[in-house]
Amino acid sequence: MTVTLHTLRLQLRPAQFGDAEPITRYLNNFAVAGNLARVPYPYHLSDAKAWLRTRRSNLPIEETNFAIDLPGEGLIGHVGFHNGPAGPIIGYWLGQPFWNRGIMSEAVAASVAWFFDATNYDVLHSGVFHFNRASLAIQTRLGFTETGRSTLLCLARDAEVEHIDTQLTRSVWKARDT
Repeated sequence: MTVTLHTLRLQLRPAQFGDAEPITRYLNNFAVAGNLARVPYPYHLSDAKAWLRTRRSNLPIEETNFAIDLPGEGLIGHVGFHNGPAGPIIGYWLGQPFWNRGIMSEAVAASVAWFFDATNYDVLHSGVFHFNRASLAIQTRLGFTETGRSTLLCLARDAEVEHIDTQLTRSVWKARDT
């Protein structure tokens, strides 16, 4: 599915092959990659190119991904959906130079709004590694609630890491919009 979203400061658009270099630049940083389950470290240009080859316009809504573009900067991060055992999962990352500006809250909120408008899913899953308080704060602000704890393989750390599992229901999301 090819969708572009606009927020006050951002454009959320499909990833393009030309995004490989900024993706590599930002993900080849342990401070970023170490917070993500499915990203290796070090992260190479070949990793970005391989991932970009999996991005096709005919993917289902549950596998839609958005490059986060900031005017004047270009690609600075990513937010996207993938299928998990209990249903769709949202994940995201932001290049470290852009942390603490509210950018990720803005991008995730726009993506969640689009997801609930475009699908019939009643629950969206997510979570964070136990040490990622900034990401947990984003989810809490948006209405996600903790559903439990698990362990999840972190490729960058080459280890199973304690994970705080979260979910957001359609009803909680819609109630916050009113």
